[in-house]
Amino acid sequence: MDARDAELKKELNATLQARRELGEDYESALVDSFLEKVDQRIDGAVERRVRRQLAEQQMVVARGSRASKSTDSFGERFGFGIVSLVLAIPLSGIGGGVAHLPGLLVTWAGIVGVNAFQALRMNPNLFGSRRRHKNADDWED
Repeated sequence: MDARDAELKKELNATLQARRELGEDYESALVDSFLEKVDQRIDGAVERRVRRQLAEQQMVVARGSRASKSTDSFGERFGFGIVSLVLAIPLSGIGGGVAHLPGLLVTWAGIVGVNAFQALRMNPNLFGSRRRHKNADDWED
C-alpha cells in the first residue's frame, strides 16, 4: 500500500468517524470535504504526470534537433564512397569505350558531381558556404 493511499484511508476513516459522531445532518458536508481532498490529490497527481510528460517531450525535441545534425554518420559516407568507386569502374569502361577521352571525362565529372552533391547534403558548410541564417533569436542593430 502506498503512503498516499494510507493517508487517504485515514482521511476516509476520520470522515466516517465524524459522520457517526455528528449524525446524518452533517453527512453531505463531510462527504463534500472528503471529495475535495480526493480532488486535490487527483489534481496533484495529474499535474505531476503532465509536468513529467512535458519534460520528456522537451527532451525528445532537444535530442531530435541534435540528432538531425548528426545524420552525417561515418558508415553512410564510407558506404557511399565505396559504391561510387565500384560503379566508377564499369562506368569508366563504358564511357571510355564509347566516346574515348571525352566520354571518360564526362563519366568522371558525373561521378564527382554526385559525390559533391552527397557531401553538400550531408554537411552544408563543407565547401566554405558559410551563409548565416537569421533566426528569431538574432538581434539586428
